[in-house]
Formats: sequence, C-alpha cells, structure tokens
Amino acid sequence: MAEILLSEAEKAFIHHGVQDDLRCDGRTRLDYRPIILETGLVSNASGSARLRLANSDILVGVKVELASPSPDKPQEGRLEFFVDCSANATPEFEGRGGEDLANEICRFLQRSYASGDTINLAELSILSGQQCWVLYVDILILECGGNLYDATFMAVKSALYATQIPSIKVATMDGDQPELELSDDPYDTKRLNTENLPCVVTLMKIGNHYLVDPTPEEECCSSSGIVVAVSGNKKITAVRKIGSGSLHPDSLVSMLKTGSDVGAKVNKTLMIKLLEEKNLEKSQKVGFMR
Repeated sequence: MAEILLSEAEKAFIHHGVQDDLRCDGRTRLDYRPIILETGLVSNASGSARLRLANSDILVGVKVELASPSPDKPQEGRLEFFVDCSANATPEFEGRGGEDLANEICRFLQRSYASGDTINLAELSILSGQQCWVLYVDILILECGGNLYDATFMAVKSALYATQIPSIKVATMDGDQPELELSDDPYDTKRLNTENLPCVVTLMKIGNHYLVDPTPEEECCSSSGIVVAVSGNKKITAVRKIGSGSLHPDSLVSMLKTGSDVGAKVNKTLMIKLLEEKNLEKSQKVGFMR
C-alpha cells in the first residue's frame, strides 16, 4: 500500500485515541467500519461477490470446472486461489508492484483453507481418482483502504456461499466406461456448506493496546500485529505475524483469544446477512452490475 506520511502530532493523536478506546472515526478498539456486500453480480461466473470495507474494495469470482483430482487426494475436489492487485488500487501496484502482496494473501488463503474442518472437499468428488470439481477463486483488489486481509476473506466466503455447482450424473456406457451427464436444467444446482469457512481478524498493536480493522493511518502507527484466520466453529486455522516489531507472549495469547472471539462473531453475522440476501426476491436486489 502507498505510504502515508503522518506528523508526530497526528501519531500522538491516534495513540491517545486508542489508549482511551475512542478512535479517530468514533469506533472502539474492537469495532469494524461499515461493510457493504453484494453477491451474484458477475453473470458469467458460478459465484461472485463484491465487498467494500470503508475504502477497501474487493471483487471475487468463482469458476467451477471438471478436472482430474490430485494424485495424493483422489477422493477430493480442489480449491485454487488467484489474487490480482489492480494498478488503479494504489500507485504502488503499477507494473508488478502488487505481486508480493497478492502472493502473501494467496498463500495465507491456501493455509487457512487447508484445515479439514473448514470445507469438505469430498463434496466436490464425482468419480474417485478420475473426475472432480475444481473451484477457481479469482480475487481482484480494486482499491486499498486498509485491512485487506479481513475484506478479502469475507468476500471469498461470500462468493463461495453464492457458488452454484451443476448437478451431474454418472452413467455407464458400452465397455463399462463411465460417462458424465450434466443436468439440462440451469437451476438444478447445489451449494457448498460454507458455514465453517474461515474469516480473518487483523489485530494491530498500538502502544499497550491492540485493535481490529485498522485504517491505513493506524497501520502506520503500529509496528507489529497478527492476522488470525478463524473458522465458523471458532477454531483458529492459521496465524500470520505482520510488522517488524516484537510481541510479548502474554500479548500474543490475549490477541489470539480476542481474534478467535471477534472472528466467531464476524462469521456468524456474515452468514446471517448472506442468508437474508439469498431470501430476497431478485427484483429487490440492487448492485453496480445489475
């Protein structure tokens, strides 16, 4: 992200606000900024979502394709992530400037989803060792406004929730060779169980306190923090240390506990809102691509 220059007086103002549990925008240390979410807005994708967290803007599209399973996991499907940082998001992303950040987010997504408690990839298997569904999750960062990890994970979970997987039948033909038959009905689809997919909570330490959903200015005032991936059943699936500063073991334990609690609340609230949007009539849905 583009470097933000702050004077010593501005940094002191932010520090004092965090100390008094009253941040510059009126939030407490554990409050999120307003989130705007819409799903199903890319017509040529199997599932999609766009999420805005303040000035952070993330667009996610999911494509479902048939492929061969991995040799080491013949009875499971696959989930593959690709992250791209738009050159318009910040001047630093021009050329190949956003590759490092994109690779970091992509690796953390893979680590977070690697736990068997998050998603049942066996649901994507069609013929053991021969055919399976592969979900290609493409993430485009349109704008950077701080806290990209949290926004990206919520957008990915929302897009996977909205993903429609076509119904398929296995028929045997001459020679006992199996043949796959896709349903002719475009509405004959199924959805994944996304209840336990992880959301992420970023906690940044400023002074003797830590906070969630940091703004770019607050990120500049912090020397260390952690990114915690929390599944729907409150299990921590991955942790990443960010920043060059150090963390005391007691602070780390407290931050992990807070991250787990906040992550569980974020997961629960997100699932409630996704269910509400699913139950809306199409005529009531609005979006920038509808």
